[in-house]
This record gives sequence, C-alpha cells and structure tokens, in this order.
Amino acid sequence: MTVRSRVLILVSAVAVLAAIGLASVLHASARADRRDHVQAGGPHVTPGAVTLSGHGRVLFRNMAWGPHRDEVVSVPAGDPSDARTASGVKCLRFYAASGVGVCLQAVHGPVSDTYRALILDDRLRTVRRYDVPGIPSRARVSPTGHFAAWTAFVGGDSYAGTNFSTRAAIVDTRSGRLVPSLEDFRIVKDGHPYRAADVNFWGVTFAGDDRTFYATLATGGSTYLVRGDLRARTLTTLHANVECPSLSPDGTRIAYKKRVEGLPKDAPWHLYVLDLRTMRVTPLAERRSVDDQAVWKDSRTVVYALPGDYGADLYQVPADGSGTPRRISAAAVSPAYVP
Repeated sequence: MTVRSRVLILVSAVAVLAAIGLASVLHASARADRRDHVQAGGPHVTPGAVTLSGHGRVLFRNMAWGPHRDEVVSVPAGDPSDARTASGVKCLRFYAASGVGVCLQAVHGPVSDTYRALILDDRLRTVRRYDVPGIPSRARVSPTGHFAAWTAFVGGDSYAGTNFSTRAAIVDTRSGRLVPSLEDFRIVKDGHPYRAADVNFWGVTFAGDDRTFYATLATGGSTYLVRGDLRARTLTTLHANVECPSLSPDGTRIAYKKRVEGLPKDAPWHLYVLDLRTMRVTPLAERRSVDDQAVWKDSRTVVYALPGDYGADLYQVPADGSGTPRRISAAAVSPAYVP
C-alpha cells in the first residue's frame, strides 16, 4: 500500500468519525429540544403558587416533557392525574412533611455536574444548602419536619452493581447541624458491636418522636433493616434482606423492597410490608420489580414509581397484600402527600 493510499484511508476514517460525532451531538440536541416542548397527550402543567401546607394535595417531581420538566408540581391527592401546578423549583429527588421540604438538585458545570441538597420552607424557598457527594438517590423529611435525610451514590449508579458506595446524611432543619454520614454511628448487629470497612447505608425513614429512624445497612454482601437512634448515635439490626424502608404513618409497619432469588440481576426486587411488632412479612400484590423507596399514601396504601414513557409513573397498591396495582399518575416520581 502506498503512502498516498494510507493517507487517504486515514483522512476517510477521520471524516467518518467526525460525521458520527456530529450526528450524535445533533441527535442529543434534538432530543433535548424535544424535552423542552409539550408532547401531545401528556399531562397538563401550568405555573402557579405551590405550598407545602396545601391540604389534600400530593407533590412530586414532574417528568413530562415541556418547560416544567423536573419541577415540583402539586395536584389533588384524590385525583393525582388532574392538571398540575408547577412551582418553578427543579429537583432530582423531593420530599416534604409539616411544611418543610428537601430538594436534591444537580448543578451543571462546564465539565461535570455537582449536587446539592436544599432545605425548603412552606413556600419552597431555600433556607439551607448542603453539598451532596454524589448522585442523589433517596430523600425524606421526618413527620415533624425537624429532620431531613438524603442518600447519594458515590462511585456507582445502581443497587444491582457490586462496585458502589452510598452516603446517607441527616440534618436538623432547625439548627442546621449535619450528620454527613451514618457510618459515624455505632452499629449493633445481632446483639453485638459491629465494625467493617464495607458498611453502606441508604433509604432513611423517620418515626415521629424526633429520635428514631430506620434505614438499610449493607455489609458482607447482605442487607439489613436497622433502627437508628439520633441521640445515642446507634444503629441496631432488626431484619435481613431489607432495602429502602418506609415507615407507616402509625409507626408499626415498614414497606420495603426485597431481593428475590431467581429474578434477573437488573430487576430483582419485590415489595413487602414488615410488621415491626411481630416481624411478620407480607408480600404485596405488585409483581414487577420496584427500584424505589415506597411512600405511604395513608395507613392502607403504598405508592411507588415504575419506569414509564417519560421516565417514571406512579402506582399504588394495598399494604395488606390484597388487591391489584393501579397506575395513578404518569410522568411522576418522588411523591409527598400533604394531609
């Protein structure tokens, strides 16, 4: 092969790679542009005043394409498929209780994104900001509004993987005091003090006493439900194979996702409810894999997200194992019910 032929081949290869790169950029740009425009048949979303004290409402992150994508929106709790009022506040994860909200956001930079947690007041105004060390995953506020928690992935992007780490933080929303990682708490596993380099925590959920909380502990290839004590700074294992717990309004039951043997590695979870008094486990009627931290709509019903056309849809199912799952809202995630 002559030098001239080699040069021509090199030039042609560079031209092809450049064309592929340009096509990829144009495709991504076109897709982003489509997301900025309302898609026919999607939810009706209009800007307006949104508060955390609107009785009988449910707030969530709007996933529908259009100018209000990713904003916290408000709809009637009795008809979550109704028209949405958009707040103008964008969150990757969101939760609220007693007039206090937590919003996990991405801050887009020229090279890479960073992340932060905002503590919001009743009108969704920011009162405190905290750096988040990785991709936001879960968020919760205590029933009193006095504490908020969030989880972030550090060095991984899926619970199904083995090379990931998480950081679970808790903040006192009144004083601003931050516990940056639950790894600083003392662990009691099976009745004995426990220390290990591989411990990870995620999915905090609070009781109403401003002291007790629950979370997932992962160590040694297994996961556990732990009960936390904010004053004693302890974490005590209660039950195995529990992920993303959610405490019922009366504080007696935990809804959670559980890995089921035999399911695909990328979709291994089913929903269950654990009675904290008897440790009896009830499988829920949802048979699809749910990678979410469920929310209690009331004492009888849990709500969760599954993949949908816009990213995620919300479903509900009875908490006693009866009934059938029902989709209640399309293009929605991270719900918070305002009684």
